[in-house]
Amino acid sequence: MPFRPSDAAPWVTVPHGQSTKYRRGVLGVATGSDRYPGAAVLGVDAAVHTGVGMVRYVGPDRATDRVLTRRPEAVSGVGRVQAWLVGSGVTADSLDDLDPATADAFRHASDDRVPVVVDAGAIPLVDLGPLAVLTPHAGEAAQLLGEPRDAVEADPAAAALRAARRTGSVVLLKGERTHVVTPDGTVALVASSATPWLATAGAGDALGGVLGALVAARQGLAEAAGDRLTPSDLAHLAATAAVVHGLAARRASGGGPFPITALVERLGGVVRDLAVDGDAGDAG
Repeated sequence: MPFRPSDAAPWVTVPHGQSTKYRRGVLGVATGSDRYPGAAVLGVDAAVHTGVGMVRYVGPDRATDRVLTRRPEAVSGVGRVQAWLVGSGVTADSLDDLDPATADAFRHASDDRVPVVVDAGAIPLVDLGPLAVLTPHAGEAAQLLGEPRDAVEADPAAAALRAARRTGSVVLLKGERTHVVTPDGTVALVASSATPWLATAGAGDALGGVLGALVAARQGLAEAAGDRLTPSDLAHLAATAAVVHGLAARRASGGGPFPITALVERLGGVVRDLAVDGDAGDAG
């Protein structure tokens, strides 16, 4: 089913007069590494621009220094969160391969019983299941499924469903058209608001931050009502993240190339348009 900006609008959580930074959602972020600190910076920056009460960043010293330089409002260290974002910029076969801070954060992501947005690099390192959203591209999905990449690209909707069923998690399969599906296949959404210029390094890191912020904010709202998010909720939030990310890319692009930092700067305007107007036009 196509998922358009007007479909995304209801999934943007808008603060109200009684909101606090805690009620607006706290996102834990365990991304980046000494080798790839930029993944952490982009994810945290995107989360802040999408709208969340607080970001708690956990990672190695080099990445932490760069995150706090870029976003001094972020808080360093583990604490109570409404959602986790893990894995961008992390390459490891086991928790023993990670720095101690990141390994501890991954354990919390598995044990805290809150939704977890999982970049493909973290799939073998955290517990998956109905509260997880996986965000692979075609090559990563092929590796997860043990299939040729051509098979995934030939029918991405079917591949996303196979991955969701195998992991028991919601899957957001990135590509020219983003496919989002629940493990039981009852929710299958397609977002296509991006531009081909978005195929660039750092795009997935920013998407993770957008999705993590949307999930944390919605989980905070659910907790306040004594409720919890379902796989269907997570799928709609994942499709919303793809729409927000894609529209911000189109606005940053203007028909040409752009850095991912320019996309991040456009996120707030897209979220505003969805929240206030219920739509975001074509490219703004």
